[in-house]
Amino acid sequence: MNLGPVIGKIKGQSGRKIITAWKKYHPGKLSRLAIIRDGKPRYAFWQRRCYDHNCRTVEAVREKINYCHMNPVKAGMVSDPADWPWSSYYWYHGKRDSIVVIDDIEL
Repeated sequence: MNLGPVIGKIKGQSGRKIITAWKKYHPGKLSRLAIIRDGKPRYAFWQRRCYDHNCRTVEAVREKINYCHMNPVKAGMVSDPADWPWSSYYWYHGKRDSIVVIDDIEL
């Protein structure tokens, strides 16, 4: 199965909803999503492409999870990964009542 079109659809639909919500609830942070695409100013929540990676070890899985947790920090949205409410950070640090629920796996 080619995941590209599926991921593209998910990113397109969720990105539009997130940007609409940010316009209403977080207009000050919206400028961080500003880009120029095709010569026009736009907002982009997701990168255009997705890059898959086969995780063959527990260490590789942990590395990718930590990478994801650091994305909002690197983007300047928060100063600490724990401050990003839509992250799985809390789940992986033992807080099971977080917004993002993760399937339990042994790491």
